[in-house]
Amino acid sequence: MTISPTGTDSVGALFERRTGPVEELAAHARDIAVTCHAMAGRFHRGGKLVVFGNGGSSTDAQHIAVEFVHPVIMGKRALPAISLTADVATLTGVASHHGVAEIFAHQLKCLGEPADIALGVSTDGHCANVLRGLETAHEIGMLAVALTGGDGGLIAASDAVDHVLIARSPDPRVVKEVHVTAYHILWELVHVLFEQPGLFEPGMVR
Repeated sequence: MTISPTGTDSVGALFERRTGPVEELAAHARDIAVTCHAMAGRFHRGGKLVVFGNGGSSTDAQHIAVEFVHPVIMGKRALPAISLTADVATLTGVASHHGVAEIFAHQLKCLGEPADIALGVSTDGHCANVLRGLETAHEIGMLAVALTGGDGGLIAASDAVDHVLIARSPDPRVVKEVHVTAYHILWELVHVLFEQPGLFEPGMVR
């Protein structure tokens, strides 16, 4: 089998398309560290992680939840997390009576507590129900964190969101790939912070 120079160049371009957004996210290492510190502080106070998103991001939400509840690395602490996308009966029931825009906000009103973390995932940053969920979380007093793509969209511009990590690409496939890397880093760094004494003294976390 032979591969034409054009085919080789195309493969290189596909990888290059993914390099920029990852490097851009890595350039915001301090933002990632601050986000993880805030998340670890909420877990330290007895809070849980509540994750949500649409479409492919709904499965990311379930992936994130299971990573925290059932760590794949031996010896890492299990932390409480739930996905709001896992219960089809609840999702469809709320959508039928209150509209799709309320599917996450309604659940958060019932399940969310001030010590908790809300993590909304949106590939373009414009998902109305993810934004409503984050706004509701903010009203409750939860820590509101978002993973978005593109330019961050309406979610990144919202005052209700405490921390936003953006995969800066117009390609939703690339955004999703960067999101997988981002939420694995969130998981890992939260655990690293748990292993450091003194980080959760009064005044050290929100």
